[in-house]
Amino acid sequence: MTDLSIYVVHKNQTIREGFKKLDQNRKKFVLIEDDNQRIIGIVTDGDFRRAIWHSIALEDRIESITNTNFIYFSADYQPEDVRFVFSKKENIRVIPILKQGLLTEVLFREHFSRPKESRQNKHLDFPVVIMAGGKGTRLDPFTRILPKPLIPIGNRPVIEIIMDTFAEFGMQEFYLSVHEKSRMIKAYFEDFGKKYQLNFIEETEPLGTIGSLSLLKGRIDKPFFVSNCDIVIDAEYNKIFKFHRQGGFSLTLVGSVQHYRIPYGVCEVQDEGQLLSMKEKPEFDFVANTGFYLMEPDILDLIPERQSFDITQLIEQLKQNNKKIGVYPVSEKSWLDVGQWEEYQKTVNRMNHLLNKNERTVQE
Repeated sequence: MTDLSIYVVHKNQTIREGFKKLDQNRKKFVLIEDDNQRIIGIVTDGDFRRAIWHSIALEDRIESITNTNFIYFSADYQPEDVRFVFSKKENIRVIPILKQGLLTEVLFREHFSRPKESRQNKHLDFPVVIMAGGKGTRLDPFTRILPKPLIPIGNRPVIEIIMDTFAEFGMQEFYLSVHEKSRMIKAYFEDFGKKYQLNFIEETEPLGTIGSLSLLKGRIDKPFFVSNCDIVIDAEYNKIFKFHRQGGFSLTLVGSVQHYRIPYGVCEVQDEGQLLSMKEKPEFDFVANTGFYLMEPDILDLIPERQSFDITQLIEQLKQNNKKIGVYPVSEKSWLDVGQWEEYQKTVNRMNHLLNKNERTVQE
């Protein structure tokens, strides 16, 4: 039996604590309880994103962003009523079951939907560019033997997992930017079959983090995703596109909300070395660039041909041209990074969990 406490946060806890609980339960929501353990509302990953967009301090009480007008059923609910709600309200993914306000059960959309009625129906017919030309120095000496895109996660290389994740949202056209050990990468895909429409763009010399996109001028005429080859973003890509389009952005950057706690007392010192204040084990939050983007095709005109060019330079160019840049935040654990050793094993464990979860969903 599931421990329902993984979905519950007290109203007086901070937004940060709620975000961490959401990250832990992997269900993209938390339920908010009062002092009597009665459920008074819900906070979803969308509510957390809006809090970040509006610069709400994560130290604030989670009650301040709680949706108290939420859908729930009593303990004597009828399954057909639940199925009706899920069918009519696409944005509802979870329904709590309450008995005198106390949580007794949580119902999920996937248990009341037709098989495979999830990401596959959220079709995005966009090209995907995977930047696979780097040396992978953070994984040395592993990458002295294998190119970074072929780093194994379970029984598959990370680049295949990246492509399969995009394919869940309907994307089948891929451009792989290669340079280091490009022959090994191409050799792998020769045995890969015709699973996807695959194109290679080859850097004859290193072109920075996104300089190789200049080689795609005239080949892409609609929005396209760009991803590093050593990350997987566990998110609803259709929602990223909706945010991108509604905001009128030329470039949308997917950022991961990172939490850091300094394990010491931090001193604030003023002139002549006098202690002004000290904060014990402070916590900090920031949004980190994951290396995952959605771009409009006219961006390609801003990238110089066959020159080293980084994403920071592109962002500056866009700002100088008064173009809008969006930031779509995801949770810390939604960013799976295999690009450095200290994160590799954590990512392997988390990815295996996700793969097992997807297999269970298909079986159901």
